[in-house]
Amino acid sequence: MVDPSALGARLASSAVAPLVKKLFVKDQPGAALVTKPVRISGLVSFTGEKKDVTPKDVEKIADELVRRALKAAGPGEIPVDAAEAVAVRTALAHSLAALGTLTIEDYEAVALGPEEFARTLRSHSAVTVATFALSRDAELFLDRLLHTASLHILNFFTQRSTYVARQQTQQSQQLAQLVKAVDVLLERLPSQSTEDAAFEARYAAYITARHGTLTIYGLDVYAGTSEWPLDTAYLSLEATRDRAWEGAAQVAAEQVLAQHDHVLLRGVAGSGKTTLVQWLAVTAADLTYRHGLTHLMGRVPFVLPMRRIVRPGTELPVPEQFLTSVGCLVTGEQPAGWVERVLRAGRGVLLVDGIDEISEERRKDAKRWLRDLTRTFPGNLWLVTTRPTAVPERWLDTTDFAELTLSPMAYDDVATFVRRWHRAAGVDESVGTALLRSVRSAPELDRLATNPLMCGMLCALHRDRRGFLPRDRKSVYRAALTMLVERRDVEREVAPGSAFGGRLPFDTQIQLLQKLAWWLIRNSRAEMDRSDAVRILGDAAPSMNIDGSGADVYRWLLLRSGLLREPADGRVDFLHRTFQDYLGARLAVQEMDFDLLVNQAGRTEWEDVILLAVAHARPVEAERMLRRLATDGTARGKLLAAASLRYATEVAPGARQHVEESVRSLIPPRTEYEAYALAEVGGPLVLGLLPGPDEAEGELAYLVPLVAARVGGPPALHFLTLFRDHPDERVQLVLTASWSTFDRELYLREVLAHLSRRPLVPVHGPEDLRALRSIGGWPNIKFVGPYRVEELTELIVPEQLTRLSLDAPHPVEGLAWLSAFPRLTDVDVDTEVDASRARQIPSGVRLNTPAK
Repeated sequence: MVDPSALGARLASSAVAPLVKKLFVKDQPGAALVTKPVRISGLVSFTGEKKDVTPKDVEKIADELVRRALKAAGPGEIPVDAAEAVAVRTALAHSLAALGTLTIEDYEAVALGPEEFARTLRSHSAVTVATFALSRDAELFLDRLLHTASLHILNFFTQRSTYVARQQTQQSQQLAQLVKAVDVLLERLPSQSTEDAAFEARYAAYITARHGTLTIYGLDVYAGTSEWPLDTAYLSLEATRDRAWEGAAQVAAEQVLAQHDHVLLRGVAGSGKTTLVQWLAVTAADLTYRHGLTHLMGRVPFVLPMRRIVRPGTELPVPEQFLTSVGCLVTGEQPAGWVERVLRAGRGVLLVDGIDEISEERRKDAKRWLRDLTRTFPGNLWLVTTRPTAVPERWLDTTDFAELTLSPMAYDDVATFVRRWHRAAGVDESVGTALLRSVRSAPELDRLATNPLMCGMLCALHRDRRGFLPRDRKSVYRAALTMLVERRDVEREVAPGSAFGGRLPFDTQIQLLQKLAWWLIRNSRAEMDRSDAVRILGDAAPSMNIDGSGADVYRWLLLRSGLLREPADGRVDFLHRTFQDYLGARLAVQEMDFDLLVNQAGRTEWEDVILLAVAHARPVEAERMLRRLATDGTARGKLLAAASLRYATEVAPGARQHVEESVRSLIPPRTEYEAYALAEVGGPLVLGLLPGPDEAEGELAYLVPLVAARVGGPPALHFLTLFRDHPDERVQLVLTASWSTFDRELYLREVLAHLSRRPLVPVHGPEDLRALRSIGGWPNIKFVGPYRVEELTELIVPEQLTRLSLDAPHPVEGLAWLSAFPRLTDVDVDTEVDASRARQIPSGVRLNTPAK
């Protein structure tokens, strides 16, 4: 069989070029210069009011490309069967249809080159290759076809009469941007001494070298692969600010200082706060200014990790001590008074990382220090990071700090991280694709993949076990602990040296860590004082035949287990709360603290501990817990008992029946009210208890997805994808109505694009219309809120629309524009329409108005 990628390249230019040409409007004579960018979406022939090609024709063009490529193959060389050929054609059509959504110019597209342009089309496609479950050969065939088409598309752009003119315009714009950058630099770079300028260049080089690489979590399991260049490893996440009078506002995390001079950024452990600090430091130090972020141009970054600059018995550093306090290697070359001159000129970017990593007593000193510095040296940019609960809300409000929170990784962020991780590790892309499928299909794993730390852990575990990832949480945690605690040092040939000689056995380490975890859980703490940890470990050491003090054992676990951290001086916590819950539940079972566990059933933070305790318990113990949970009288307890059945290794038939009968009044729901109530009390826990699409019939068919939609979040979205092909019209109605509950782009790609019936879908603005257009349009649209006629006629695909509902807060001013939609049969409006306007309705269209 021929290489599938080579087969896709066999298409002759004479075969491809005419097909590609059909995708674009005819060139106009002359080479008119333009005053504003011309987007590729404005050139395609299957969008806009006057179309030579319809979205359906795009599918025909894709079909013809596939057919001709297969025809070019010789006997026995065809890499795909008939079914996969159809899937390849559909995926190719979706990628080509993305031409209508691209916001870049043809000049920029040519600069990308065919490989990157093909990737851009894939990333803008409404559906992913994974959606079609293509074989590896089919994926290669598709990639080569898209690459070949991209090559001809870019060549077509360069032959258009306006291309050269726009290229000249683009060059002029680049020169204008350069002039603007120079103006900014002149403003921020007052006359400097030669000594200051020379030192800043050396300091910038130091910052780039010091912070220009990342340690990719999980890669450090494999020698020599832990470091990765920051410019390719950095993953842009969202930061959210909740304003009571404006609602939630989102901004790319690296742009927070473009909107606010002073920012307090909160984020959970492993969420990427320190990585963001590194990226901002390196970007500000980049003297080529390729990033185009004018707010960072000409500025000098100071990275100030609180755990390093706050020392017992000493004051926080004054500006001239900034470099010394962090151990900067070029401190000795610093000109006297240089830092003060930079700050007086308002050129500093001060990145204060980890307020939570110092003691509460020193946080008061840090607050006073920040207040004094910001008032003494106004005009500089400040970013202060902390864990969410380390300091109260409005902690720095008196110094005009805006408070934002770093959001968890989005659905697509996880896919991007997994792809980059495997590329950095030198692993085939198909391994990462397989991991993503495993994570998406298991809610327990999906809940873990919320930040770079845990994503890296799952990647490493998946690779370590050669593509096999356990589906139950108990096994996942056990495997991850084995890799972290037992195998990492052995495989990296790390010497075991300790104060008590040798390496602590795996089971001994786990037993010690359990004691710390259970203490934290029982005391409702996320972290503990180091002195408490040392005392607990010291008390346990003699009974485990450890010849060392509690301090010796603590230091070993901190440095070698990979599970403990010191987030601040004198305090300790676990790498991730999930490991703490797993280990604590294990010890709770060993010590038979079952009454304590069951008594906490009403507290959501104990949910995972209880589930994992059932998983660890012996059959008799698990049965006792299940019966008590099922009979405690609360809906939460009954749901926990039902969810725990999946965790128990062995359950007697009588106990199982008792649990199932207790939850029968809750699941399945019988009315919409019960569905909403179930989602409210159960949250994500309930998703694993609901029947699937094959079991949901009658009223239950739409009540089940109604529960999931009300729960929300990534696990609920994955659950709803199981109902995409359900034949009940009410199910499809629930799926379309739930669009606004989830991430809109992701929901469109994973759910809406796959629905067959396509009932009335709520739309809240032009962005939603653009999204629907990217999948070829939608027949039944309900526009909620104010609208502009121009947006409706421009963005709704005319050939698709059959029913339009206008839920607007103002009267309809005219309806003649409805003639733009030839297949329209019904129009619903929420206001009365007078006779003159009613006569504007096109023939054959039924107007539905509110009943009097």
